[in-house]
Amino acid sequence: MNNAASSEQDCEKEGIGRRCRLISANEILEHSPLPVECLPSNESLIDRFASLLLADYRSALAGGRDRVLFIVPVGPVGQFDTMVELAGGASLDRLTLILMDEYLGDDGNWISETDPLSFRSHAHRVFSSLPETRRPEIVVPNPALTKEVGRLIEAGGGVDVCYGGVGITGHLAFNDPVAGLEDPDAFARLETRVVALSRETRLINSVTACRGNVDRIPASAVTVGMKEILGARRIRIFMNRDWQCAAIRKMLFGEITGSFPASLVRRHDCASVHVVEGVLDLPEPTLR
Repeated sequence: MNNAASSEQDCEKEGIGRRCRLISANEILEHSPLPVECLPSNESLIDRFASLLLADYRSALAGGRDRVLFIVPVGPVGQFDTMVELAGGASLDRLTLILMDEYLGDDGNWISETDPLSFRSHAHRVFSSLPETRRPEIVVPNPALTKEVGRLIEAGGGVDVCYGGVGITGHLAFNDPVAGLEDPDAFARLETRVVALSRETRLINSVTACRGNVDRIPASAVTVGMKEILGARRIRIFMNRDWQCAAIRKMLFGEITGSFPASLVRRHDCASVHVVEGVLDLPEPTLR
């Protein structure tokens, strides 16, 4: 490609990016290609997340499902605790929760459950408050047996609901963009696998979970793939960070591309977005 063509393409992409950035909150709510629910605070979003987890579980059982399969994130944090409270004495023993991902250590295995960053440790701790016979099954993708997630989903009749958040790179789970894999169809075929985390993902995760200590964030993780996520019967996206103001606009109004994986959700026929109202603010600079 000659320099002129390359420059023209860059300008075109920047034009799309700028138009996305300037889409107002009202325009998002009125013209989003996916339903968007706006909630006033992080606490209300967590409550909504928890109530949907329980309602979706009960709805799947009422629809004839013998066992219900969800793909779930640990972040945002708090929805599982609230779900347990809302369930009261009801059993969750017919529910399987497939955790979206887990960090890996330098040896390629899961980080220790004693590590505060461990997603599986958080999930096990929350549901340990229930009697063992009323707990959901928790499945963590195994870096040595990545095909097992797909086999579990197939044997279980498919994923009923996938819940997730959106990373700063547009990742769902830890499906960061992959160089040379911009084609959305090719990206949508990615399965559960071990991934190297992007610099951007490690940096933003260090801000949200580690007080900016980027060296403390592991360099790799095991993640469910876009194939498993997009294959769910329903997808629910939750966004509660102020740095997601740009991400929501790219996801809903930008190009559908593997360069911003969350944009692929627009091709799903039963997806919704649930946000804290601050996420709808314009992603324009303010010094602070």
